Amino acid sequence: MDVNTVKDVVRRPAQRPGSQWRDGDAWLAGGSWLFSDKQPAVRRLIDLEALRWDPLHASDAGLEIGATCTIAQLYAFRGPDWRAAPLFATSCEAFLASFKVWNSATVGGNICMSLPAGPMITMTVALEGAYTLWAADGSERVVEAVDFVTGDHANVLAPGELLRKIDIPIHALRKRHAHRHFTLTKLGRSTIFMIGTQSPDTADLLLTITAATTHPIRLAFDAVPDADELQARIDALPDDVWFDDPNGSPDHRHHLAKHYAEEIRMDLAAGAPR
Repeated sequence: MDVNTVKDVVRRPAQRPGSQWRDGDAWLAGGSWLFSDKQPAVRRLIDLEALRWDPLHASDAGLEIGATCTIAQLYAFRGPDWRAAPLFATSCEAFLASFKVWNSATVGGNICMSLPAGPMITMTVALEGAYTLWAADGSERVVEAVDFVTGDHANVLAPGELLRKIDIPIHALRKRHAHRHFTLTKLGRSTIFMIGTQSPDTADLLLTITAATTHPIRLAFDAVPDADELQARIDALPDDVWFDDPNGSPDHRHHLAKHYAEEIRMDLAAGAPR
């Protein structure tokens, strides 16, 4: 798609590019969505790729993912022997995209699109990530991943604000995990994507529900609940949180959430992560 409203491109932005932001600007990372449709409000692009942010950095504190890290880079990452590391590949494989898109689309771009089916959102919420946001005035703030997306294609970003990095804490990377993923077609968009995690030395349960809901839902339990308690927590979610599109009705998604939640509960209770 030709974005014919764009009149200029900032190819070498400042290290803090917010200082150059003005009305009509758009941050350019992979551009897989930006160049896929008309963008009538966009007059100028600011190329974040030129800043060469480190894509992935593992440390004793956990994993730092640069916002411009591509899906292909994350999929190929071979870091420390963290128990939850397989969720990186699992989440990339849930991405409805060709290999061309994998090599251009970015982790940060998928998060900032804030679509219900965004698998990078699922991954970072389930792994208790935190997002560092840079504002146009030079300030920064940290937002928990679970609080970033507020609805379908909606989030907490202010005008001119950008996502700089995602931090995954080491304690989350050491957790046991189980997941379930459903699509109407073999390679279709996610109808539901759920991940459960559990600390290695406790009986807690953190259950993340995405794609089926307009924004990520994360249910926390101090101990693995019984089946009735788990079902009740899901039934207590507001009716309007269940997403409605051609990939699934709200009732269908609600049903799948309860069905897969029980499977995940049983997996983790039995000590058999999948």
